[in-house]
Amino acid sequence: MPIQPLIDAATAETNLAEVKRPFTPQEATTEADRCLFCYDAPCIKACPTGIDIPTFIRRIATGNLVGAARTILEANVLGASCARVCPTQMLCEGACVLVDLEHQPIRIGRLQRHATDHVAALGIDVLPAPGEPNGRRVAVIGAGPAGLGCAAELARLGYAVTVYDKKPVGGGLNTYGIALYKMRPEVSLDEVQAIARLGVAFRFGVDVGVGDEAAQLLRDHDAVFLGIGLGGANRLDIPGEDLPEVVDALDFIEGLRARPLDEVPVGRRVAVIGCGNTAIDAVTQAKRLGAEEATIIYRRGEQEMSAYPFEYELAKADGATFLFNTVPIEVISNDGHVVALTLATTDVRDGRVRVVPGSEWTQPCDLVLKAVGQEKQIGLVERLFPGLAIDAKGRVAHDPVSMQTNLPKVFVGGDAASGGREVVNAVAEGKKAARGIHASLTGEQVRGPVQPSRLGMPDGATGSGFDHPIRVHELEAALKQG
Repeated sequence: MPIQPLIDAATAETNLAEVKRPFTPQEATTEADRCLFCYDAPCIKACPTGIDIPTFIRRIATGNLVGAARTILEANVLGASCARVCPTQMLCEGACVLVDLEHQPIRIGRLQRHATDHVAALGIDVLPAPGEPNGRRVAVIGAGPAGLGCAAELARLGYAVTVYDKKPVGGGLNTYGIALYKMRPEVSLDEVQAIARLGVAFRFGVDVGVGDEAAQLLRDHDAVFLGIGLGGANRLDIPGEDLPEVVDALDFIEGLRARPLDEVPVGRRVAVIGCGNTAIDAVTQAKRLGAEEATIIYRRGEQEMSAYPFEYELAKADGATFLFNTVPIEVISNDGHVVALTLATTDVRDGRVRVVPGSEWTQPCDLVLKAVGQEKQIGLVERLFPGLAIDAKGRVAHDPVSMQTNLPKVFVGGDAASGGREVVNAVAEGKKAARGIHASLTGEQVRGPVQPSRLGMPDGATGSGFDHPIRVHELEAALKQG
């Protein structure tokens, strides 16, 4: 039978509350005081956007939260999102010198959130002011982290920027694809609003992959930035995959924003195929929405999973189980609905996965979530810009410094360039591409901060492509409309 919602609204909200609570002011000051304020700070080098971490922490320690937020957001316009979703243990915190001294690293991510939450709560705008208009126009395709990073940097350099996205609102993965217990979409939507206040125009609900849209953008603009993300989940290519209860894990995660949490249908026995961070998000949210059993099925061993260790530990703490060296063979149905999976044991030799003959067994389940990687949108790229070079791994070929492609007016960043990395990497690539565009059009190299900061803007001086702020209820309405 079809899957149904399993828990009430209050329980769902409690279960999906943020895992990492914000610091209190006293906790933030105490933590900031632990920092050694390294001169040659390895944490800065570990941050793809190059945030001056010792400076912003020193400002927190002295009570200057506005200055701390300014330092963060000048380097990373999506600093509030990254404070929540960055794998800090693998980046800045992992590089902290206190680790070498066998101490707990400075909790940089939570301090970053403390500062950015402060200015957001008070409505203080600390982003650098837009530059003097230079008469040039740039189109940005994709309102995800890469596109937003590029658009903000271009606006600071004086470009007229228009961002196009087929979704109803901006933010990309940060708005639609992050687990609710990590970040609520309001944070991402507020960041889009801040970028709009720089004068960036947004055109949502526009699919530039249809007709002559992309070619027209090239004709009408001095440069185009391609910041599209990845496509749908890769197929399992097994019988029964097209049953209604076999769902892309990212679609399941996005669906949590489309309706009240107590109306989200969840299987009592959920199987998640794959063991990356998306798989962890999916299995954890399934458990928190009332699934009695939630199991990750991965064809390789525990040491080969791509999920970060702290994500893995979180899922286990929530009661998720893991079947390593296991692969699905068939989805079994009854009356057109999923009732089980046929699984088999695998043997990995010389990096190749082989099914052990005669090892098949049946695992009951009523919802299957696919998290086995996402398809690269090669077909869309080729339709958008015929002749654009694509490498052997399906990524758009580009210069690693300028992010320029073989088509001189086209620049790229984010998943289309990298094949899929972290949000902070996408922001950094968008920013790098903006400076590549500027160098290509003017011959000038931009290094360091673009402009001095300002604390706010005059009343009414939004320069925005929005008529009014977008908040989470509007996102939910847009998702319901498809």
